[in-house]
Amino acid sequence: MAELPKTLEDAVIQAQQATQAAIADGQTRLQVELLFSELKFMLVAEQFIPGFETYGDKLKVLFADAGASALARRDWGSVPYKIEDIGTGRAASLESKIQPEDELFLFIAPTTQEVPQLEQLCQIIGDARPFVMLNPRLEDAGTVGIGYAARQIRERFIKTIESCYYLRPIFEEAAVFRCYPGMWEIWVQNSGNYEKVAELPQRPTGEEIDAIIAKGQRTTANGETAPTKKPNMFRDLQRFLKALSS
Repeated sequence: MAELPKTLEDAVIQAQQATQAAIADGQTRLQVELLFSELKFMLVAEQFIPGFETYGDKLKVLFADAGASALARRDWGSVPYKIEDIGTGRAASLESKIQPEDELFLFIAPTTQEVPQLEQLCQIIGDARPFVMLNPRLEDAGTVGIGYAARQIRERFIKTIESCYYLRPIFEEAAVFRCYPGMWEIWVQNSGNYEKVAELPQRPTGEEIDAIIAKGQRTTANGETAPTKKPNMFRDLQRFLKALSS
């Protein structure tokens, strides 16, 4: 069972291992989320991608726009994989992004605006080859201002994705955590430390999270009391990330 990470390096290693395990189990539509406001997506990508460099030039890394992909080429230098951008959305342009020899696709921080292109690209990729979205921004306030049809596409697309790694702090009092193939977990601060207080088979809603934190319940998927685990210092990870952004 995965423990709550103490550093960004621990979290990235866990995310790599969870993604690799999901791919080995035949999952092909995946996402990894490390949801810290201080954390820059380029930093996460630079640390996450090396876990998949064994794919060589059969790995394709796609950014939301040409500016981000150009920045990655400049800053990362010579890499064994291919770097692309999602593109304009024209069918011919999108088809040119996907080649028969490509085996794994990593989409870096796509937003709600790119969902139509993402859906088309995933149709081109098909169900046999895996793709991973790293820190996608598809379920935030960015949905405001998009039309009904775009929201429907977004909802339809999100439902096809398996969240293989998820780490989100809730202020400084709790965290929501999932590391494939484990269940969804809620960790709560107790005397300065963090301990796991709940395990759920599905991603908890905001109301469920609030109720668990408020009551301090320790429940499992079967409704039984979960054993208390040795606490981890989640606060250390938060401080580490703040130091990175300073």
